[in-house]
Amino acid sequence: DLLRPALEKEPFRLPEGVGPGAVPVPWPREARDGPGGADGTVLAHGITSGGRTLGAVLVGREGVPHFPGEVAALVADFVRRVGLAVGAARAYTRQATISRILQRGLLPSKVADIPGVASALVYEPGDDGVVGGDFYDLFPCPGGRWCFVLGDVQGSGPEAAVVTGLARPWLRLLSREGFGVGEVLERLNRLLLDDAMEAAEAAALMVAAAGGRQIQDGSQSRFLSLLYGDIVPLPGGGVRCTVASAGHPLPLLLRPDGSVRPAAEPQVLLGVVDDAVYESQSFDLAPGDSLLCVTDGVTERRSGRLMFDDGDGLALALSACAGLSADGIADRIRRDVHAFAEQPPDDDLALLVLQVGPPEGGQAAPPERGGENPGVG
Repeated sequence: DLLRPALEKEPFRLPEGVGPGAVPVPWPREARDGPGGADGTVLAHGITSGGRTLGAVLVGREGVPHFPGEVAALVADFVRRVGLAVGAARAYTRQATISRILQRGLLPSKVADIPGVASALVYEPGDDGVVGGDFYDLFPCPGGRWCFVLGDVQGSGPEAAVVTGLARPWLRLLSREGFGVGEVLERLNRLLLDDAMEAAEAAALMVAAAGGRQIQDGSQSRFLSLLYGDIVPLPGGGVRCTVASAGHPLPLLLRPDGSVRPAAEPQVLLGVVDDAVYESQSFDLAPGDSLLCVTDGVTERRSGRLMFDDGDGLALALSACAGLSADGIADRIRRDVHAFAEQPPDDDLALLVLQVGPPEGGQAAPPERGGENPGVG
């Protein structure tokens, strides 16, 4: 009972240059001279990580000249495990810090406003603490166009963040050069195959040099799922939308009557197949129509063996959002995704809603959708 207060009063410091193993510590005088005090044995085991001593674990027992061998071995093994855990935690923290610094400069602080179109964006990093590869953008282009992007670089950590840092400005550059939606994806695919792998490997070396853990799936960081499209306002209200999906969850079109349908066709991931050809789909969005774009953090949200999008779960959730604003749809889908399972999402969650407003100076006309039935299509 006297040993612990005595050691806390005068904390022990390991001498410099001490190697591995236990170091005898003099029995504190206060523990010996106090009421009921007695002599005993104290051993200090240094906690080391990466060749550095981080602290010490002291073990003492009164009335014995030394510790039994099995007790000393047990304590030594425990201290070794503590050192490994501390080292892993420090490396993880360094890696996460590098990733977050990179990602903070990669995501736009503000997205563009589209005349006549309300937009709502939700972005939430995963709960596992590892920075993922989700990114988004919404920006103006020459010719009265607005382009929107929702992407997901495969993998995580600095490697994924660096590829994101390449893909987003490449997309802006290609978009502003006047290429069509499909052509932008084809050129981005070639850039990823040529340059992104080298950049991801450089990021991995940077992490290793900083003492972080190198991601084992770094070779996949050039693989990119992407939803890319542009919007052109139409005379008299509404917009013409052209989209293409490359290995990405398909965008969903919500009509005011609650009917929902996919607005693009599935195509191969970017960065996988050389000379891949990408097709785009064009359609008109009338006043009151909404377009929902998500990453797989939404569709693949798990609850046991079930995923959120099983049985057209996302389309059903979107159909129930008929009549809501863009912000209302985004918030409803976000809450539905969170409520799908008890544990917090472990993957990044990103979604973008684009909703066409009524023409300037007037109200939206009632939708005329001959042959369309409400519900999921």
